[in-house]
Amino acid sequence: MNLFYTPDIEGEYYVMSPEESKHCVRVLRFVEGKKLSLVDGKGNWFNGIVDQADPKRCGLKILEKLENHEQRPFRLHLAVAPTKNIDRVEWLLEKCTEIGIDEITMLNTEHSERKVVKDERLQKVIISAMKQSLKAYLPKLNPMIDFKTFITGCKEEQKFIAHCHDGEKECLNEAYEIGKDVLILIGPEGDFSEEEVAFAEQVGFSPITLSTSRLRTETAGLVACHSINFMNKI
Repeated sequence: MNLFYTPDIEGEYYVMSPEESKHCVRVLRFVEGKKLSLVDGKGNWFNGIVDQADPKRCGLKILEKLENHEQRPFRLHLAVAPTKNIDRVEWLLEKCTEIGIDEITMLNTEHSERKVVKDERLQKVIISAMKQSLKAYLPKLNPMIDFKTFITGCKEEQKFIAHCHDGEKECLNEAYEIGKDVLILIGPEGDFSEEEVAFAEQVGFSPITLSTSRLRTETAGLVACHSINFMNKI
């Protein structure tokens, strides 16, 4: 199945963007009368049929709208310090989107090796992964933000910081309460500084461990994402 992303879709008739029209008509060879599915990234799934197979303005008749398609009973927010190798960041966002995630924030931390990311490129990766995995919800990608500024304004029910420093820490599967909204912080290649961990604990974050092994940043993020979904039986 081919899924199309149409964030502005509404009504019983819709004209696709030039980019999606070209992909639909020229690349996938859709013709008039061909049925297809679309999502708006807000949880709405549409089934339609090609009415005008124009590679610049493909017109569709909307046959059905399914609201809150496969909506989950909890929200997962992952805040991660991007790696120096941007390919690893893109891989992480792709896999987390496929598994299931609601919000992603890029963190600028004390030990961060990458201070700038191209949001437009990362957004394209997320959109592609949403379509590939047949999801109706597009994860929200937030601009990069300073670590301390970010963690002082978080509102999630449960807040965790994963790190490798010594000290008392619970495993994620022991600390997380199933069904609740959760935010998990993942540090850079050099980990969060001890001062950052201490500050996070002061503002309500609980320290956790994700594995007995030392994990790369992107691996830790993926483990956290998968674990929350698995515990919620998603």
